Amino acid sequence: MLKQFKTLVAIAVLFAAGVIITTTAAADAPVVPDSTRLSTGLTPLAQLLDLMDTDRNGKVSKDEFMRFMEREFDFADTNKDGQLDPVELKNLLHHLTHPAPGLPRVRK
Repeated sequence: MLKQFKTLVAIAVLFAAGVIITTTAAADAPVVPDSTRLSTGLTPLAQLLDLMDTDRNGKVSKDEFMRFMEREFDFADTNKDGQLDPVELKNLLHHLTHPAPGLPRVRK
């Protein structure tokens, strides 16, 4: 259980670092043209916020973030062994940074 928690925290840190880097870079970048928006009309970062922000206050609480990451971990753990191997982790990072507009997401 502790090992699983450490893995979840490590994924959360990697994801948070990616968001910070992306947000910092985006602050200096020009406005994103509409052609890079997903079919939902949202940028990937806005779509992730939409998926995580279950109380719709425009912010992601630690609880919302951890619930989201736990669901993502469960989704990524394709062999259901409670651990992410390098391939599963790579797929998870791709999944988090490239949210697919056509795939349904279940909110809990």
